[in-house]
Amino acid sequence: MIAYHGTPIGGTRQDGARFLAGRHALVPFPRQDDMGIVADVCQSFVFDNGAFSVWKKGGTLDVDGYTRWVEQWHRHPGFDWALIPDVIDGDEIANDALLAVWPTELRGVPVWHLHESLERLTRLADDWQTVAIGSSGQWASPGTPAWWKRISSAMDAICDDQGRPACRLHGLRMLDPAIFQHLPFASADSTNAAVNGGSISRFGMYAPPTAGQRANVIAERIESHNSSPIWQRETQAEMAI
Repeated sequence: MIAYHGTPIGGTRQDGARFLAGRHALVPFPRQDDMGIVADVCQSFVFDNGAFSVWKKGGTLDVDGYTRWVEQWHRHPGFDWALIPDVIDGDEIANDALLAVWPTELRGVPVWHLHESLERLTRLADDWQTVAIGSSGQWASPGTPAWWKRISSAMDAICDDQGRPACRLHGLRMLDPAIFQHLPFASADSTNAAVNGGSISRFGMYAPPTAGQRANVIAERIESHNSSPIWQRETQAEMAI
């Protein structure tokens, strides 16, 4: 499973370069601070349109600006894909309309939100090579019992009788071993390392001295785990309790 670490990393430019070297990064449209470093030292990278941040702040996503940004970078050898613009709590008609106008050459990945219908998920899995799964609505917090029940229903819908998903899956804000070890994800992302690298309290008395070093420790702990190769229905029923 590919672990995409959200940027910007923070700290000095040297800290960012050391952390990102040889890793995979997610770069959000509203915060392109580390794009130069990402393009030089990362194995690969993906683009986030920033819809989640816009949703939290109640703003409006600049779809045209985001599309132009992807057009500038999609030929870079490290570019994997870009999340197609979406409305987090929008209806399915609005989000399908955004998919329909996305340029096919820009390697877009659609987002299925947990509050949307399972029918839309199965349709996306049939039509796209990769589908990103985002937590939303009453299931906005990954890892809760209610969230596990919903994600279990989603996996049941798109995995065959051997637990194999119909397409590659990406977990948005799901780069937590307690989550991705139980799901057949091809990739996942989070800003855990970037956000918590500045926290000394989570390390106790043996904290690495710099934020960059602490972020590196967090990332290495995440990367020491892998996603599940298949969806195991009986095991996941226990996660929802």
